[in-house]
Formats: sequence, C-alpha cells, structure tokens
Amino acid sequence: MTDSNTYVPPKVWTWDKASGGQFANINRPISGPTHDKELPVGKHPLQLYSLATPNGVKVTMMLEELLALGHKGAEYDAWLIKIQEGDQFSSGYVKINPNSKIPVMVDHSTKPSPTRVFESASILLYLSEKFGGAFVPKDHTGRTEALNWLFWQMGSAPYLGGGFGHFYAYAPTKMEYPINRFAMEAKRQLDVLDKHLAEHQYLAGKEYSIADMAVWPWYGVLAFGKIYDAAEFLSVHEYKNVLRWAHEIEARPGTKRGKMVNRSWGEPSEQLHERHDASDFELRTQDKLAKS
Repeated sequence: MTDSNTYVPPKVWTWDKASGGQFANINRPISGPTHDKELPVGKHPLQLYSLATPNGVKVTMMLEELLALGHKGAEYDAWLIKIQEGDQFSSGYVKINPNSKIPVMVDHSTKPSPTRVFESASILLYLSEKFGGAFVPKDHTGRTEALNWLFWQMGSAPYLGGGFGHFYAYAPTKMEYPINRFAMEAKRQLDVLDKHLAEHQYLAGKEYSIADMAVWPWYGVLAFGKIYDAAEFLSVHEYKNVLRWAHEIEARPGTKRGKMVNRSWGEPSEQLHERHDASDFELRTQDKLAKS
C-alpha cells in the first residue's frame, strides 16, 4: 500500500487481492457463493446464523429479551458463522442472504414456506411484529422515535466500523487523514447520543426498545473501550450520559445472555458458540466444554 499523499487512482479500478489487508481472504468485489454447503437446521422454528459482532449481538439480545418476557415462540437455534473462514459465502448462506453478511434468520413457522430475514434492523422489526409489537412503543410518537434511532444506527455505524474502526485498528498501515476524519465522526456521533440521553432514559424515551438493542452493541460497547481499544483515543469518559445508559443496558439479563451467543473470542466462560436451549448458558459455554 502506498502513502495516501502519493497515491494516484488509476483510470479504471482493478481488484488487487494483496491490497485487502487483514480481511483480504474474505473481501472481493463480487457476490455469490464460493463453495457448496447447506446450513444446519435445529429443532426450533427460528434459526439464526450469526457471529457475536455488534450486528449479531443486536439480534440475540432481542431474542433473549423476548424469552424473558415469556414468549416461548422466541426459542431459537443459533449457529456460529465463522466469517474469517468464509462461512458466509456457502451456497446455503447466500441462498438466505445474498449480501453474505451476518446475521441472517429463517422463520420456519411461516406458510407456505420459511421466511428469510436479513439485515439486523429488519430482523429486530420482524421479531417485534411477530411477538405483538414487543420492544416498540405503542404510541405513535414513541414508535416513531424508536425507529428514528434504529435507522440512525444503521446509517451511522458504517462510519464507526468500516470507517474509524477499520483505519484505526485494522488497516495495514496507520494513515493520519482517514483516522482523523473518522475519529471526528465517531466523536460527533457519541455527542449526538450523549446530548439526547441527557434528557431521556432510553433512546425512545422511558421505554427500552429495539433502538437501544441496535445502538448499544456499537456505541455502548465503544464507550466501555471494548471495541477497537480506542477508549483513551476517543476520550469516551466525556460522554457521561452514554456511559450511564450503557451500564444500565449491560446490567439487563437479556444483554448478558445475548452477548455470549455465537461468541468465539474472549473469556471461555463468556463464549457460547452455539445456542439451542436456555440451559446451554449453564452447560455449554467453552469453559464447560473444555472440562467435559
């Protein structure tokens, strides 16, 4: 990779696989499958194929919150998709998510055929509607505010992940301009949240909603310094209202369980590679499996 100050774009871009950096083995300019492999299907109607990245955690938080409310139909099988190994490019995965990103969910309870749901916000809305509008305020103003923040997250997080996170933590070389550009945007977004949360307990007001579930795995975890190792760099201690909100959500049992599902790094006791039953949290974390 050349220095950003001397790089001159060619008239026509061509793919150089060697320029992909840390993710060169899974990044490519075309879509579609790279290999044939069917996806496993468990015993529950809801089948989730995911990884515990921020986008994956949104959905497992929602499913665990639904179960905590007593929605037995929200029981689910969660299958680990190893994106660094290209699982998302199998023929079975591409069939249900042509965009080859995690997460994706299939609802086998629908007739005449199962329903595929991809994009994390779409899955959150689908689950809310399936279970009587759960975690979306019933009043028009509250519902609209929840959706405002849900879609704010979908539009903003690419600047945080693909922008700041990529150039600060993952790019092959450190480049001042993109790091400064996206650090500025990340701090602006944190400031947007902080000012809003100074006057509201949750993003939609007094009611915990899918908006909080969508935003917390990105910005709440960022405020804790647990992604990109950037807490000091971004001075996250300045965003006291974000931190208050983030700690409140972190303490919820649904969050504690949800962030463990499909997790394959960190403390073994916090890794539940697959989830097929509520008892798995006690019996099938990686520390337990290592002893068996």
